[in-house]
Amino acid sequence: MAKAFFRLQKFLRRTQFLLFFLTAAYLMAGSLLLLQRTHLVIQQGSRGTSANQALPVPDRMAGVGIVDSRTLQNARLGPRLLGGTDALQEPALDQQHSPRWLVSRNSELRQLRRRWFHRFISNQEPIQTAGFKAMKHTAEHKGTYMGCFSDDSRERTLKGAVFYDLRKMTVSHCQEACAERAYSYAGLAYGAECYCGNKLPLTVSKPEECNSECKGEKGSVCGGVNRLSVYSVEELRAGARRRKNVIYRGCFRAPENLTDIFPASLIQPNLTVEMCSEFCSKKEFPLAVIRGQECYCGYPTGRFSLHDGADGLLCGRMHNASSALGGKYCLVYQTPVQDTRCTDRKFLTTKSKVFVALSSFPGAGNTWARHLIEHATGYYTGSYYFDGALYNKGFKGEKDHWRSRRTICVKTHESGKTEIEMFDSAILLIRNPYKSLIAEFNRKYAGHLGYATDRTWKSKEWPDFVNSYASWWASHVLDWLKYGKRLLIIHYEDLKQSLIPKLKEMVEFLNMTVTEDRLLCVENNRDGNFKRSGAKQRDFEPFTQEMKDLINRYILTVDEALRGRNFTGLPREYVPR
Repeated sequence: MAKAFFRLQKFLRRTQFLLFFLTAAYLMAGSLLLLQRTHLVIQQGSRGTSANQALPVPDRMAGVGIVDSRTLQNARLGPRLLGGTDALQEPALDQQHSPRWLVSRNSELRQLRRRWFHRFISNQEPIQTAGFKAMKHTAEHKGTYMGCFSDDSRERTLKGAVFYDLRKMTVSHCQEACAERAYSYAGLAYGAECYCGNKLPLTVSKPEECNSECKGEKGSVCGGVNRLSVYSVEELRAGARRRKNVIYRGCFRAPENLTDIFPASLIQPNLTVEMCSEFCSKKEFPLAVIRGQECYCGYPTGRFSLHDGADGLLCGRMHNASSALGGKYCLVYQTPVQDTRCTDRKFLTTKSKVFVALSSFPGAGNTWARHLIEHATGYYTGSYYFDGALYNKGFKGEKDHWRSRRTICVKTHESGKTEIEMFDSAILLIRNPYKSLIAEFNRKYAGHLGYATDRTWKSKEWPDFVNSYASWWASHVLDWLKYGKRLLIIHYEDLKQSLIPKLKEMVEFLNMTVTEDRLLCVENNRDGNFKRSGAKQRDFEPFTQEMKDLINRYILTVDEALRGRNFTGLPREYVPR
């Protein structure tokens, strides 16, 4: 009996071990499967569908107009055919990779990324004083360390320019950025924020209170909580490669009582542009105005808006302004200093009662519009997504939950009845599809500021991209026209050409009031940090005739739909090229 019991006990132990092993193997296999499916979703779901999911457009369109948006697939994941509804035939999609499944998985992934990011931020504790001794203000940092100073966000001294980099901020990076913009001091805070200016903060703090390690440089100090590690970069300015040189703004009629308009002035025999620009840069003014031997520094204002330029011949187009006729005209230059009258931004103090979307097709200038709105209103914009690159450039609303209602509006590229009807109103930004497709293709393959290589343009990726994304451009507009509750249509080209009038429309739509000086400041900082430098010239035409025929049909469809809703049609430059 005892022997049989022993055998049974031995068998049970083996079985228990076997069950434990099988359970562990099952969990590991499940984890691997989840990672594989996640990779699939990120590749296939994050930016449109593959070409085999895009449908061809019929050669003839019997009736151009608004297509019932319920027949359109979710635009972000797989745009459908646009055109005459009687010609529309939609093949069934594999249930496993259906738009609904992809939307669900993408939503889960967005939530996971947001939760991880918030935990990451909240878990970042200041570096302990015990480890502070290991940190250094090393000699490799070319500037001179001035000390640890208190930083008051409401009365910030170093406010000439602001930069963020949550992952790669270093002391040298901040110093070089400030030196390139002709500032004398660079200050770092929170391990990831860089501030520039020409005046030292007033309140000195204890050295150990600057205890945040730089995100991109272990062992180095980048300020602390409400504390700035400040460096002098005066010696770097002479050899710095200036990001922005002094820019000639034009010849203008000199206003009366220049000293009343411009806060700082200098009279100097043999005055040069360099002398005046350097003087105004040290005073932290973005404009240098020269009339004869007189130099004035200030901002664009209602009395001197720089909107009505004079013939350059009246100023002789000479750097020496002594030729300006009778002192009636003056030369105006843009200094490397940033106009700071509109750079202060914050979250809404109370939750917004109106939930506003800033909607566009990718590549239509949504980030640029956010830059303009934030600087005009003084409030952050939110985002349906999370883009670390945008957060690092100062779009702090990126890490805020998109439904928090603490932002003035929320960026989205989504379409479809459910995604649209959750918003009370929307600014719908529309751009020429040819330009939008090129911009989004560059972003997809080279980032926000880069350009796709010629090899990529000539690969099969480009025609697949056009076939999929061109219909998305149209279906996005049609869905918002059908389901949007209250819309303001803004054409990117109109905003670019008439910035202040169109920006006023957007601000009024958001129920905000803004001063003329602040709008002029926005105009002075119109490009922001996400403007590609110039237009990269390609030695070939990226759009084939077949692609043009496809896109032109979509243009006609959207134009007809806009007019059918009593909106202004698409700008004439959109129509067939």
